[in-house]
Amino acid sequence: MPVEPVAKIWMDGELVDWNDAKIHVLTHALHYGTGVFEGIRAYETKRGPGIFRLTDHIQRLQQSAGVYMMEMPYTVEELIEACKDLVRANGLESCYVRPVVYRGYGEMGLLPLGAPVNVFIVSWRWGTYLGEDALNNGARLMISSWRRIDSNALPSGAKGTGQYVNSSLAKIEALKGGYDDAIMLGPDGSIAEGTGENLFLLRDGLIFTPPRSAGVLMGITRDSVIRIARDLGYDVVEQKLLRSDIYTADECFFTGTAAEVTPIREVDDRTIGSGTRGPVTKEIQETFFGAVKGEIDRYASWVELV
Repeated sequence: MPVEPVAKIWMDGELVDWNDAKIHVLTHALHYGTGVFEGIRAYETKRGPGIFRLTDHIQRLQQSAGVYMMEMPYTVEELIEACKDLVRANGLESCYVRPVVYRGYGEMGLLPLGAPVNVFIVSWRWGTYLGEDALNNGARLMISSWRRIDSNALPSGAKGTGQYVNSSLAKIEALKGGYDDAIMLGPDGSIAEGTGENLFLLRDGLIFTPPRSAGVLMGITRDSVIRIARDLGYDVVEQKLLRSDIYTADECFFTGTAAEVTPIREVDDRTIGSGTRGPVTKEIQETFFGAVKGEIDRYASWVELV
């Protein structure tokens, strides 16, 4: 998806012009994937731009950096303010915000500990990830031939930049096969997640989602949707799922910062439920969009105003 340039990018404590935001060709992360990141959305609210669960995202960024043995050169509080400063500087009412902590220029080779730790934050206008039709009527997916990385091969619970080559291969396979996206199985063959989304399915009035042990990223949107679903009176069960559980589901949907709450209408050419957005998915989706736009008092703390 093309990115339209905006005015400023935050780099190591300074707001720099878009075209001046540059890194050295020997940046360690460019060669070895030694970085961590977050995907965050700011939504237009009646009181101006509000960033959805910003503090939770930056805290997870710090945790991911710790897993990769990178000490962030800025505090969580400083990066929270940097994200807000950037959205203000770019004059964006709604946007995507991406902070990246990475090993910079200074040392090459597989041992990264001597390379400096740098940070940049980018914001840009970004619409619906899988398209408006998918958001309203459901996406078409396939089960990828590429397996989700084993958490003992790479820390799947951290949001590492290099890890997403795994997801990229699955995404390419799906799009070349004529699908919107892919679902990835974990090393044990159970359902893990999408290429960049968590997965939920509904069967017999219960909502199911794979647990942490399936090798999924513990998504912040995932956590939000679990709370919303329970507040709406639904039971949410975290358990291992098989691909046949998806084929026989009454409803199915993705969650994620980019995907938000996107229904799934078809998997491996098998129709899910009625073949469109189901009533429970719609109820959760509408509540979620109300929450992120600051329209529901119960979830007001999730929206951090710029």
